[in-house]
Amino acid sequence: MSSDKPGEGLSVRDLRVSFDGFTAVDGVNLDVRPGDLRFLIGPNGAGKTTLVDAVSGLVRATGSVRFGGQELIGKAVHRIARLGIGRTFQTATVFEELTVLQNLDIAAGAGRGPLTMLRRRRGVPEPVAEVLETTGLTGLRDRPAGVLAHGQKQWLEIGMLLVQDVRLLLLDEPVAGMSHEEREATGELLRRVNEDSTRTVVVIEHDMDFMRSFASSVSVLHAGKVLSEGTVTDVQADPRVQEVYLGRASVAEPVPSAQEA
Repeated sequence: MSSDKPGEGLSVRDLRVSFDGFTAVDGVNLDVRPGDLRFLIGPNGAGKTTLVDAVSGLVRATGSVRFGGQELIGKAVHRIARLGIGRTFQTATVFEELTVLQNLDIAAGAGRGPLTMLRRRRGVPEPVAEVLETTGLTGLRDRPAGVLAHGQKQWLEIGMLLVQDVRLLLLDEPVAGMSHEEREATGELLRRVNEDSTRTVVVIEHDMDFMRSFASSVSVLHAGKVLSEGTVTDVQADPRVQEVYLGRASVAEPVPSAQEA
């Protein structure tokens, strides 16, 4: 689903999140350029999910988070969503009793008024048809979402963001529990999502093979701070990253796979 809108970048400055005296995000500065496919990696407890929670308004934070010229800190979750920011979680949240098409139609109607929502649709709206094709779910459009495979549910949830014309997608471990084939299909989907550079995608991920294959850029978090940033090659060659993942700085050894991380 393409758009003629310009891409928008994410700018994070001195972001801090604390829980009962524990600092989960500790002064993070982060820039994600428009149209980027940025992966956030790091050990458990590094602050990746909390950072994304702060961007989407789910936790209180201090500092600054700007997207499309708008300051997000202090805004309610629904107001952040209206600015074109969408979030997925590790477990897909879809309406399992409804069909794939109905799920997408409901999501597409998020910006429609009550009278428009009550009006019976004739055929499949073009934006919904485009998303069905983008996500590879066209042949499953009349299937109840509850019977979809794990990966297909994740694609549907991403599709539900796309029909809302989300400009910043925040995806929390989208390939967790997927087969190799599903992971590859998901990576290709993410490439299609931001191929025209009108959408910015941020992915929290533990699967290092998936990251190596599909990331445009990478930020490594550790203990609530950004440890390293750059291309996949850059961060794998960074001795600080190797120290965190391997317990020693050895340029000869790569960042470990998801099973080791």
